[in-house]
Amino acid sequence: MRRMGHPEAACNLAVVTALSRGLRRRVVEEPLSAGVEQAMLAGHSELCGGGSVPVAVRSSATTEGAEGASFAGLQDTLLWVLTAEETVQRVRECWGSLYSVESMTYRLKHKLPEEGVAMAVVVQQMVDARTAGVMFTRSPTSGDKSVITIEGAWGLGSAVVSGEVTPDRWVMGKITGEISVRDISHKHAKQVPAPEGGIMEVELDKLDAETPCLSDEELQALREVGRRIERHYGRPQDIEWAVDKQGNILLLQSRPETVWSAKEVAPVAEKKDNPLNHVMNIFGGRR
Repeated sequence: MRRMGHPEAACNLAVVTALSRGLRRRVVEEPLSAGVEQAMLAGHSELCGGGSVPVAVRSSATTEGAEGASFAGLQDTLLWVLTAEETVQRVRECWGSLYSVESMTYRLKHKLPEEGVAMAVVVQQMVDARTAGVMFTRSPTSGDKSVITIEGAWGLGSAVVSGEVTPDRWVMGKITGEISVRDISHKHAKQVPAPEGGIMEVELDKLDAETPCLSDEELQALREVGRRIERHYGRPQDIEWAVDKQGNILLLQSRPETVWSAKEVAPVAEKKDNPLNHVMNIFGGRR
């Protein structure tokens, strides 16, 4: 895609938007085979014990041969879905979001072929979180692998992931646990379950807004969780977590960190036909 200020870019965006709308509608409205629908309803019943336990419907897209690409945030995740029938509909919406404008333009930008695109939808029991957020097992700003960065806020983690609330932020030594950065923000609101399903935003009073959302003990426990996950996968991770109202830490999702990993594998210089062209002539000062 060209710069958005260019007339041709605007035209391309209009085309992609129209195409996205049509493709998503087809996925959501196309008749679903009885076998697939029954399998989803049976899975929901098993997950929720036959009751109406609120669930999260989370997209998890990938493209073959695109290990360095991150699809985080490009597709839909729907929270606090109340019934099995609604869950089936929300799963279809997640499938359709594979063709969101953001997802389609990301694939175009990275030259990822449509043939290898795949979408899984994860259905999980919801956590009525007291606190939630993200954790990076290397610094997202410097790439430092010796630290863990934790960001969190009151309520559901959707407020942090969407950027609606500026989270509290801590930087900790991965091995030592020493907390080198404590950045406690003014968290003006939190996102909580809505009675009719979905989520809503609730304003916080000044005391709650300025109180750290995690204790030092919880930070250390999260650090240990992050270290275990990184050891398991053998590479730095981008982790979503929650703490429930009983103080239990729950792992929601873990994906490979891609920003700094991609920089490490990128070539440091433009490819040349003659490798000696990268070597400076110390006598003439030429390359």
